[in-house]
Amino acid sequence: MLKKIKYLSWVLPLVATAITVQAKPLTLERIFDDPSLAGKAPVQLQFSPDGSRVTYLQGKSDDYNRYDLWEYNLKDNKNRILVDSAKLFSGPENLSDEEKARRERQRIFGKGILEYKWSKDGNALLFPLNGDLYYYELGAGISRKLTDTEAFETDARFSPKGNFVSFVREQNLYALNLKSGKEVQLSKDGGGVIKNAMAEFVAQEEMGRMTGYWWSGDESKIAFTRIDESPVKEAIRNEIYADEVKLFNQRYPFTGTNNVKIQLAVVKLDNQKTDWVDLGKDEDIYITRAKWLEDDKTLSYQWQNRSQHNLELRFYNSETTEQKVALTETSDSWINLHFDLQFLKDKKHFVWASERNGFKHLYLYRTNGKLVRQITDGDWVVDSLKGIDEKKGIVYFAGRKDTPLESQLYSVPLFKKGDIKRITEQGAYHNVVMAKDSKTFIDNSSSVNKPNSAALRKVNGEFVTWLEQNKLDENHPLTPYLTDLAEPEYGTLAADDGQVMHYRLFKPATVNDGKKHPVLVNVYGGPHAQRVTNSWRSKNLYFQYMAQQGYVVFQLDNRGSYNRGKKFEDAIYKHLGVVEVADQIKGVEFLRTLDYVDPQRIGIYGHSYGGYMALMAMFKAGDYFQAGVSGAPVTDWALYDTHYTERYLGHPDTNAKGYTDSAVFPYADGLKGPLMIYHGMADDNVLFTHATKLFKQLQDNEKQFEMMTYPGSKHSLRGKQVQTHLHQTITNFFNRHFYVE
Repeated sequence: MLKKIKYLSWVLPLVATAITVQAKPLTLERIFDDPSLAGKAPVQLQFSPDGSRVTYLQGKSDDYNRYDLWEYNLKDNKNRILVDSAKLFSGPENLSDEEKARRERQRIFGKGILEYKWSKDGNALLFPLNGDLYYYELGAGISRKLTDTEAFETDARFSPKGNFVSFVREQNLYALNLKSGKEVQLSKDGGGVIKNAMAEFVAQEEMGRMTGYWWSGDESKIAFTRIDESPVKEAIRNEIYADEVKLFNQRYPFTGTNNVKIQLAVVKLDNQKTDWVDLGKDEDIYITRAKWLEDDKTLSYQWQNRSQHNLELRFYNSETTEQKVALTETSDSWINLHFDLQFLKDKKHFVWASERNGFKHLYLYRTNGKLVRQITDGDWVVDSLKGIDEKKGIVYFAGRKDTPLESQLYSVPLFKKGDIKRITEQGAYHNVVMAKDSKTFIDNSSSVNKPNSAALRKVNGEFVTWLEQNKLDENHPLTPYLTDLAEPEYGTLAADDGQVMHYRLFKPATVNDGKKHPVLVNVYGGPHAQRVTNSWRSKNLYFQYMAQQGYVVFQLDNRGSYNRGKKFEDAIYKHLGVVEVADQIKGVEFLRTLDYVDPQRIGIYGHSYGGYMALMAMFKAGDYFQAGVSGAPVTDWALYDTHYTERYLGHPDTNAKGYTDSAVFPYADGLKGPLMIYHGMADDNVLFTHATKLFKQLQDNEKQFEMMTYPGSKHSLRGKQVQTHLHQTITNFFNRHFYVE
């Protein structure tokens, strides 16, 4: 998916606190090459099942990339290491190709404990490490290796009651009885093009579905997908490393071509009897989600057609094999998927999210498919459903009711009309994890110049304790740079159709010196992403660095980007690179009105969809953008995958002109200013072919350009050496062409 890359990395422990120190400027080497600057902050925070612990992953002091499991114990109010990853497994971890690809899809990077699962009783933990599974008993403080095979076990989890551990091995589904140690193989034909209980490529990359199986609550059965990859064209993909070239025969569903054939089954644990769900006559479909109802006999699954105009929530009775459509969502453009489906314990109701009125909101339904009421409403969006207190009749959700720039936690009555109440404080962006009993929550909060702090709070917002305050003091390595950080300016501009766009502006301290400053426009511009928020991103430090070099750094969320409602997104439907570029031009027209901006030194830089946007801006709007850097760009949408591309452009057979006009090649001859393109040479998301195809086009057109390639790097170009070199290269490029010393 072309979206924000989710790094498993430490969030910089910066707080906006005035400390009397001698300030000094940031350096690229310091930003990207010094792990101590990032400090240590917890990631993957979650509550134990009984709510007595908050657990999280944290890097070792001598190796920030190797993670251990820590806890904050609410009984004694202490932080301590819970499981040392080295005691489970030490040495290099050898991953299967399938697991490497799965972790790339999950954006999980590092060593040691990277995933963990709690048993229902909270007395045990499950860790996948080096292809095997480890069972850790908290009371005994000892671990037990559950599997020890040449094969690689993946997607492991506890069963709902904790009696089994399930996993996928060699493309088949297994369940292991924890008391007897006996394994049961639940699917038999996995191998080659047949994959059982595994999510296909587009499910992982584009739908956010990382699994292919689901337990019933009573542990009597498991629903799972069976995918047949044989219809998908096999392509040869190369990955170029420093000392070798690897060739992969990969079944990649290029847009307009065949997807996998998918089936859905329910298998019983006691006799391994498998029943296949009738998905209908149309086989060219997607199964986007699945979840069992509280009655333990009804499986819900979300059926989506190829065009993504229709989505059905279907209920399948595993005892009678009968099924019905509980509700249907339709759209003239596309339907955004979500995870906001929760079945109530009363077995009569469920909560569902929909964008049917133009904004994502929550709805209460009966399990017979009858709508009870719309829970939230307004010209703002719900981010996600966070929890439901059925006894009190309260729904907790994250949303943008007060401003699209901040995500806040709110509460609203479930069964009756009532006021929406904001729980978290404005002036910060909140990522919230609710406890299952809805009595407490973890509040990960940040603002643009205040990276994440993690607090434990009562459900009314009352502070309980810090899990990680991230407080600066005189010993913190970031402290000397604090007073030089610019406070960005926020504002709005009107698009051609009158819709409001938000921007953010980082200005150099010398902005009032009477000189004209160069501008770096940082762009993403694509769907399902938002750059202009009051939240911390590690990338902010690079923008601060560029501001210290005398650049004005500008970001504008054009139409098509996320968290502004469906109308704002739909402007890009069937023609990419049109309104997005027009909106970025509006941004430049605004910049030209600022007396400290040099209108002849405005550059643009972006990665992924932002790389595509940088190309389109340089090719179509060279009078506005004098130089550009394009990172890992999509250049030809025919080379990208089905689910993402057809969502926005439709099928190539019905929108051939849209595909032609949305590629960069028809406009390449319009290049006027200097351009640099960089790409990872082992990118398996936006394939390196996107770049090489453009290289050839520009060469044929006798257009000069610069390029930088990174052997062995994937789409995220991770690693401190690569990141340091990349940002040195970007900075040097703009300095050379904008005559900045």
